[in-house]
Amino acid sequence: MNRQVSPGRVFAALLMRDVTVVRRELPYFLIRTALQPLLLVTVFGFLMPRMGIIGKDYTSIMLPGVLALSLTLSAVQAVALPMVQDFGYTKEIEDRLLAPVPIQLVAIEKIVAGTIQGFIASLFVLPIARLIMGPIPGLTFSRAGILLLITILGGASFAAIGLFLGTGIPPQQIGLMFTVILGPMMMFGCTYFPWRGLDAVPAMKYAVLIDPLVYVSEGLRSALTPNLPHMSLWAISAALMGLTTFFTLLGLRTFTKRAIS
Repeated sequence: MNRQVSPGRVFAALLMRDVTVVRRELPYFLIRTALQPLLLVTVFGFLMPRMGIIGKDYTSIMLPGVLALSLTLSAVQAVALPMVQDFGYTKEIEDRLLAPVPIQLVAIEKIVAGTIQGFIASLFVLPIARLIMGPIPGLTFSRAGILLLITILGGASFAAIGLFLGTGIPPQQIGLMFTVILGPMMMFGCTYFPWRGLDAVPAMKYAVLIDPLVYVSEGLRSALTPNLPHMSLWAISAALMGLTTFFTLLGLRTFTKRAIS
């Protein structure tokens, strides 16, 4: 007598497979996702303040931004790059599509896996960045609930963006993703400066709101250094939930199109 396997068990099995792969390749995963943020921390958070080029208080502004950068890069790469590979020459995605679950559930599993990897990356970078920078004025962990919320929402948003990029961009053009999309996103995502600081440039203050990284940076700033000026937490949460929903639906559409083609 055949027993039907529930979609939940299949989803859990697919997720466990991705988690196992990350665990086995954890050193390489951490180097890939944490090296650039930690280099930024070393230069802007350790060397330049001690050289007197920038004020020591700048570390309060930069730490949440670097953490947001690590979280988002890890989440988007964890989904986009495997999608390019799985839909590429090897066609590894076919193994997953044979699972007894709807095609869309396979894509959602990738978003969940990307969110987890983003969380791991930020969990790794935070204590090391704090150790490199030294004492950070205004840093607090009393808002741990908000920190967890923004980390999950930010990871989910960029994992969904990664699903769209990985399935919506032709494989031969994926290299342009980092130059044309992720490069400007990193520069104008309020990682190196607070959004409220753009009051001096009103046009830019509202133009950067199209950058999803802005909301993750400001959200982590509100959680870790709440005494500094930052965007409203309600606006941040609403924006991240809207981004997650929009890019999940868009990514599911492109994923399904690629899967059945």
